[in-house]
Amino acid sequence: MGEKKSFALRIDAETMKAIEKWAADEFRSVNGQIEWMLHKALKESGRLKKSVEKKDKE
Repeated sequence: MGEKKSFALRIDAETMKAIEKWAADEFRSVNGQIEWMLHKALKESGRLKKSVEKKDKE
């Protein structure tokens, strides 16, 4: 995925609780879970560059 950038994220408590549970269920950190969710959504919507999609398949 290349260089990672930091940013603050404001999210409601109910959504955060659901993400924390999902992350725990899959043995991921909350940060890792959010990154995975965003990446999956971008890939499924066709918004990722082809080079990023190719790296995922390798």
